[in-house]
Amino acid sequence: MTLPPSVTKRAFERLSEINDGVDIPQALRIAVEGGGCSGFQYEIKLDAVTGDDLVLEGEGQKVVIDSTSLPFLTSAVIDFTDELIGARFTVENPNATSACGCGTSFSM
Repeated sequence: MTLPPSVTKRAFERLSEINDGVDIPQALRIAVEGGGCSGFQYEIKLDAVTGDDLVLEGEGQKVVIDSTSLPFLTSAVIDFTDELIGARFTVENPNATSACGCGTSFSM
């Protein structure tokens, strides 16, 4: 069974903070691209929703994933971490067979 990615409450709350007070709130886009030191890499950015996006909603916010990236993110968890080394959105991907120390590059 194929399960879509999920987004933690913490990630939606952080996105809400980012969009607070802006005229046009943006969605958080999670995409998978070729490259990086492990073969694939995540691109995480603020963007508008497009026609072929899967839209995950919570806390009045949207996280979007394009149809090309979706198969790479089956059952993944999108989160937000705030640690001594920095604060960032993260992807916990059970499909990745290995990952780089940077956390944005992986292989399958």
